[in-house]
Amino acid sequence: MSALERLAATIESRKGADPESSWTARLLAKGPEKAAEKFGEEAIEAVIEAVKGDRARLTSEAADVLYHLLVMLAARDIALDDVLAELARREGVSGIAEKAGREG
Repeated sequence: MSALERLAATIESRKGADPESSWTARLLAKGPEKAAEKFGEEAIEAVIEAVKGDRARLTSEAADVLYHLLVMLAARDIALDDVLAELARREGVSGIAEKAGREG
């Protein structure tokens, strides 16, 4: 099991936990909209660090983005395995062709 899969499992286990006991439980208790908002904030911070070129800060922010993405997905009951299956489906398909297929 990868670190990302372990993190997704931990996040899933926090659903319904006491919001005072866990940051993840607190985010989930605030609902999917708040989870999405936090994901957006972290994504912007990652973009800023990418532009600045600070590798250490970008690495840290990228970890935050992945965590908050998983929380956002969990808030909408979307499993990491579903996202991984979608990536597998797209594997070997040109990004241009894949995008064109979604537009039609």
